[in-house]
Amino acid sequence: MSSEEVLPGIWRLALDLPWPGAPPANAWVLAAGDGAIVVDTGLSCKGSFEQLTRGLAVAGFAVEDVRLVACTHAHADHAGQAAPLAAAAGCELWLHAEHRHGTAPLTDLDAEVARRLAVARRCGLPDDALSAYAAAIRAQDLGIAGVPRPDRVLREGLEIPTDSGRWRVVQTPGHAPSHVCLFEPEARLLLSGDHVLERVSLGFDHGFTPDPVAELLRSLDRAQTLGAGLCLPGHGEPFEATGAAIAATRSAVQQRLDLVRRALAAGASTPVEIAQQAYAGVTGPEQAGWMFVEALCFVEHLEQLGEVALAEPLRWRQA
Repeated sequence: MSSEEVLPGIWRLALDLPWPGAPPANAWVLAAGDGAIVVDTGLSCKGSFEQLTRGLAVAGFAVEDVRLVACTHAHADHAGQAAPLAAAAGCELWLHAEHRHGTAPLTDLDAEVARRLAVARRCGLPDDALSAYAAAIRAQDLGIAGVPRPDRVLREGLEIPTDSGRWRVVQTPGHAPSHVCLFEPEARLLLSGDHVLERVSLGFDHGFTPDPVAELLRSLDRAQTLGAGLCLPGHGEPFEATGAAIAATRSAVQQRLDLVRRALAAGASTPVEIAQQAYAGVTGPEQAGWMFVEALCFVEHLEQLGEVALAEPLRWRQA
């Protein structure tokens, strides 16, 4: 864990993640009057809350000084400690209303396992792999302590006043249905969560919105219109080439779509077959969990564009 003041009244807490190769998750501490606002809280795992409180202390704040906890989206590495931090501070938690993609496993794990297995079965995951996939889902440490139930919904145009300015909520679904960015227009600062990263990383939650790929592309257009200068991302250090990062993300989407198109042209038809070609092989249930779901998101986007057609349950052909 490291803590640094990147601008007056704005601290970055780089919170370690236990995943191999994963960059730390950033919690952002914004001075606000006699206290602080914390945006994103990192993953909940062994020692993580102590790490978060140490970072706050380096910034000059105790847990009791936190006046508000807000999350850019409901993924575990951003909202994992939101509920316990808000409870310990005695403050409100703000989160977008469409947080079910992150909180459903906490409220009804059996139903969520059944939902994912139904998708996996229709995607073409072999029967002998389904049980391993189910076991992997159940064994996974969700990384969220408590259910982060919002006291107030983060909606477009809502403002969060701080010493560094008034941060405006910008809805940016795509990577997650609950995703928002915070934009401070005077200094042109963008607190981007996972929507804009210097090192591009794609990922989608399937089954909660009709076309997350299209949503991401529209949200990238929305972010571009802000004219942001410095980007304060959910992972990695702050960077100024925000426009270039937006363009790189859009390019990564198009590259992945082209891989899916080539897989379809080569005869792949189910999302699992497409993933095996487009992602150089699905080697285990953990990888399969995101690979074939992402492939499903991309092929459904191509279906919306009229490029492919559903020939039978979750088998596509080029139109």
